[in-house]
Amino acid sequence: MSYNGVILKKSISINKIYSIHYFEYMSNFSFEGETHDFWEFICVDKGEVNVTAGSDTTILKRGDIAFHQPNEFHSVQATGKIAPNLVVISFHCEDDAMEFFKEKTLKIDEAERNILASIIIEARRCFDCRLDDPYLQNMPRKEPDMFGAEQLICLYLEHLLIHLIRRYSNPLAIPKEISKAEIPKSTKSKSDAEIFSRVTDYLALRINAAVSIEQICRDNLVGRSQLQKIFKERCGMGIIEYFTLLKINGAKEMIRTGHLNFTQISEQLGYSSIHYFSRQFKKSTGMTPSEYALSIKAMAEGSF
Repeated sequence: MSYNGVILKKSISINKIYSIHYFEYMSNFSFEGETHDFWEFICVDKGEVNVTAGSDTTILKRGDIAFHQPNEFHSVQATGKIAPNLVVISFHCEDDAMEFFKEKTLKIDEAERNILASIIIEARRCFDCRLDDPYLQNMPRKEPDMFGAEQLICLYLEHLLIHLIRRYSNPLAIPKEISKAEIPKSTKSKSDAEIFSRVTDYLALRINAAVSIEQICRDNLVGRSQLQKIFKERCGMGIIEYFTLLKINGAKEMIRTGHLNFTQISEQLGYSSIHYFSRQFKKSTGMTPSEYALSIKAMAEGSF
């Protein structure tokens, strides 16, 4: 018997990446704008920004993604209200399917958010540069710390674009947001997912307080060992480490917003002292709050 192989068609093919960024901007950051002969998109992870595309300006909020076609002038400016976190990726693609993204602003779903996160993770594995430098024009390679990192970036990006086109072209084909409950699971896995979701919501509401594991377990009717196991499996850290990271991310946003001093931020987040807050901040970020503030300021000024 003779077999005839099938050469698979590619609807979208990415053959070159120009930049992959994850920015934590000050609330007053402004990028004056540029044009270039390749595609770029900006996606808001937190906060909001004013984005100019050609002669049009719009406010993007969390989950919004805007595409800039080749040779289109574009700029970005924080609104002054909330310090934004942004994903910006630029790439070369000449496929006809990209016509779909011209002058488009879309809203990503949970699956697409996870794909973006995977692109950032793989970029850190194979490029020897800071992904938070807004003035970076070249991404020098390094020896990847995991096999296939560059190829996964390409595959994830193609997956993201195809997923968006499918979802917006045929909304019934792919759910707008894929929730954990919609994925078939065993009864135990469903229970773990519900506990994780309940506890993360609980912690987010208490970011301004100090809570113990005992209190978390008591208020959420879950055993200590079960809770620690769930958090290790789902985010690779213990629950107190998760809660600390939640606080530090909140502190970083407050520092970038610039409305409070370090003592006020420490008090706002329920720390017992400014010294303990500074130690926890440095342990998590590798910088003191002052060093982080200077680093963000230097990025905004293009001087680091």
